[in-house]
Amino acid sequence: MSTHYSATAKALHWGIAVLIFGLLGLGFYMTGLELSPTKLQLFSWHKWTGVTVFMLVVVRLAWRITHRPPALPAHMSALERFAAHAGHHLLYVLMFAIPLSGWLMSSAKGFQTVWFGVLPLPDLLAKDKALGDLLQTVHVSLNFVLIALLLVHIGAALKHHLVDKDDVLTRMLPRRGA
Repeated sequence: MSTHYSATAKALHWGIAVLIFGLLGLGFYMTGLELSPTKLQLFSWHKWTGVTVFMLVVVRLAWRITHRPPALPAHMSALERFAAHAGHHLLYVLMFAIPLSGWLMSSAKGFQTVWFGVLPLPDLLAKDKALGDLLQTVHVSLNFVLIALLLVHIGAALKHHLVDKDDVLTRMLPRRGA
């Protein structure tokens, strides 16, 4: 078994990571703007990218199910192994739940999601302002949970690299040279 993730797994990991960090930044920025054509365009881009992340996560999960990841280092305790698996499972749950909550929120608020301005996605709910406001709170709250989990994920990777001096971080990095 390889000690590194496959090139496809790495591309999906880093591509989704870049998109998620971009979505978080854009989300915080756009919500503070006054209503304008620019704000509406940014919301559209945010929704397009969210749908794209959702689809990439489906591909990533299918890849993960069909391609076994490298084993965790032998020195990791049972608690560390449990935390690593639980953290990854929660990341997948959030990568599904956050775009879905955004889509549900848009539907309830009466704003259809049109992927890249070309492909209209069906509204999942009828227009309902109160439900839309509740789903907005859910969407924002899930994003704060994601931010906290990402900080733990990054911190754990750095701990493995700098303190444990194992390959947990480097096996997800692109390989240099042959």
